[in-house]
Amino acid sequence: MADPFVPGPTSGLDPRCSRRGFIVGSAALAVADAAGGISNAGAAKTDSASTRLWYRQPAATWEQALPVGNGRIGAMVFGGVAEERLQLNEDTLWSGGPYDPVNPKAHAALSEVRRLIEQGEFARAQALADEQVMARPLSQMAYQVLGNLTLTMAGQGEPDWSSYCRELDIDAAMASTRFVLGGIGYRRDVIVSPDHQVIALHLSANRPAALSCAIAIKSPHEAKLTVAGGELLLAGRNGASHGVEGALTFAARVKVLPRGGTLRADGDRVVLKGAHEVTVLIAMATSYRRFDDVSGDPLQATQTRIAAAEPLGFAQLVRDTKLAHRRLFRRMSLDLGPAQTPTSPTDERLVMNQASHDPALAALYFNYGRYLLIASSRPGSQPANLQGIWNEHADPPWGSKYTININTEMNYWPAHMAALSECAEPLVELVRDLAVTGARTAKTMYGARGWVAHHNTDLWRATAPIDGAQWGLWPTGGAWLCTHLWDFYDYTRDLELLRSVYPLMRGAALFFVDTLQTDPVTGYLVTSPSISPENVHPKGASVCAGPAVDQQILRDLFAQTASAARLLDIDADFAAELLAERERLAPDRVGAQGQLQEWQQDWDAQAPELDHRHVSHLYALFPSDQIHPDTTPELARAARKSLEMRGDEATGWATAWRIALWARLREGDRAHRILQFLLGPSRTYPNMFDSHPPFQIDGNFGGLTAMAEMLVQSHGEDILLLPALPTAWPKGRVLGLRVRGACQVDLAWREGELRHATLTSGIAGERRVTLGAQSRVVWLEPGRALRLSGPDLHVESR
Repeated sequence: MADPFVPGPTSGLDPRCSRRGFIVGSAALAVADAAGGISNAGAAKTDSASTRLWYRQPAATWEQALPVGNGRIGAMVFGGVAEERLQLNEDTLWSGGPYDPVNPKAHAALSEVRRLIEQGEFARAQALADEQVMARPLSQMAYQVLGNLTLTMAGQGEPDWSSYCRELDIDAAMASTRFVLGGIGYRRDVIVSPDHQVIALHLSANRPAALSCAIAIKSPHEAKLTVAGGELLLAGRNGASHGVEGALTFAARVKVLPRGGTLRADGDRVVLKGAHEVTVLIAMATSYRRFDDVSGDPLQATQTRIAAAEPLGFAQLVRDTKLAHRRLFRRMSLDLGPAQTPTSPTDERLVMNQASHDPALAALYFNYGRYLLIASSRPGSQPANLQGIWNEHADPPWGSKYTININTEMNYWPAHMAALSECAEPLVELVRDLAVTGARTAKTMYGARGWVAHHNTDLWRATAPIDGAQWGLWPTGGAWLCTHLWDFYDYTRDLELLRSVYPLMRGAALFFVDTLQTDPVTGYLVTSPSISPENVHPKGASVCAGPAVDQQILRDLFAQTASAARLLDIDADFAAELLAERERLAPDRVGAQGQLQEWQQDWDAQAPELDHRHVSHLYALFPSDQIHPDTTPELARAARKSLEMRGDEATGWATAWRIALWARLREGDRAHRILQFLLGPSRTYPNMFDSHPPFQIDGNFGGLTAMAEMLVQSHGEDILLLPALPTAWPKGRVLGLRVRGACQVDLAWREGELRHATLTSGIAGERRVTLGAQSRVVWLEPGRALRLSGPDLHVESR
């Protein structure tokens, strides 16, 4: 009989989910990096084991469904036989509306809170802060699901389907479902177009007139559904939350475009009968324009996008989507060796990986992290939130907000090193907004200049402390975000970018110039009130003065802002003031247990949660480089002791942070052992989403970052090759990793030793390259590759 499977319009993969034919070659990695003028020089052959998730059954739960997105809109694809479900998200659909949550009593109460902390009355200080300092409302707004598109397939409810395969091709940015039923082969493909801003679903079969289905869309929000001909229009508004009235309108427009058959409206659905194939276009929008402007027209926006996409046809939409995706995705590749079980589906590989490590599964996790960042954060979109853009709830865990005491920052740790600098642009825009709302909070709450943001924010850019003093009275979230502005410059060396973000960095630093307090015991400058994020100290509270993480973040903020001023040749007096203030910040301390102290006092061993998920006091080791095994060995040993005290296994994102920290300590085998735990069923769902639990995407991005840190690290002009290579990866190759200084690094190694490294820089400059105990200073010319070989870093060619 004829092949029952229907090839996708532009699919390059073997469409059969059999035990043969899984290995395919990728195209040459020859896409230029627009940000730095760098391109990959060679071809990277990968196999589908590291670029493809696939399964032998439909998704039974949301954590088994497959994500597609373009930064602004996204869907989770379930791949059902009798019913297909696409769970839909639009990145500006949040609860509430513009609001200012600053507590009017906060300014007057802060001096007493500080006095109580100074007197050691921590519980009383925290109680007073809860009563008079914290935000009103005490909770922020939530990121929300838009709804679900369902296709109920006529005649496909029988249980005798076979040859089922559900997959996500992360190189092509396409989710596909294929199966045979009643001797007919059916196929569905889903893409999200970044150019045309629509989701496109295509259904096909290998027998004429075989497609019949009912198409419906529903939302948990207050909405009106209009069905006319082949179009469904859902128009509604968001709701109130925590006393903040809903201010957004939204629209989801669905256009059904069949070839052959009949199409009619039937109540709240569109019914299709006897089609040869069908394309379904979905456009979504809200009235959100900015955190203080909700005057957009989602009805017009969705109409315009559908009208522009419809004439193109599905095949052209697929081609455009692949091109736009691969322009980013194919900038780099990672090969850690062949899959241990190349014919096993992804969910089974995750289970088997615990007994016998699968290097290709680790490479898939790495590549998947890059895919997720591309799909959830692009120029013009909102930043990736706690769940990227994929969320099925109207009231999700933790509001699926921007938690800026680690999680949002972790989302963007890999952006530059993984050759995705453009994907960090939404984070820059978030900081621009926070500098506006945070200036209001700084003035009203603290009586200070500059701007401040605490441990969480939302679509409306709220910056006051929320969730109670134990969790939210932490003023350093905005400062941490500003270190990402410096990272953007440091990786790209784009002075115009630095010039545009310098006022944001300056404002964040200015706030602390005005608000730092002098410790009466030591004379050092400390933050007060503050907390060590989400941890409780042994004095029955979280509120304290000068937690280590604050001092470490401010050392970076002050130094980076001063360096920016010098590079831009501006603000010399302010830069000098910052450097003087930096010298007065309380230093890191080593406690009686040999650990790096989390607080000014030596409280670590008596803290209620010795295995607490946060390791905030190790910020100086990673993501910062203030603590370094070579330059600060005593502090590095103390950081190691703190890591041992905390334990290796934690929540998903916290496990990823631990891997990166061990990589910085150059202990590759221990880092890999923790990576094995992360890549197991308890911390990675079947669809490879990170499990906090529940799902948080920061663990995916943190795991990707940690793997990159095992292979290459960079600090200023120094590049470390294979600093934490585990014995489990005896051979491999990475193309396209980025390091600081607008430079690309390609590596190949075998039997645990470097074979060659190629450096290609976008700017001229001197670099120190280190491999183990061997170091070499080299000069790089723009666009001219330098190849080093062997353990002695021999200069092989220029």
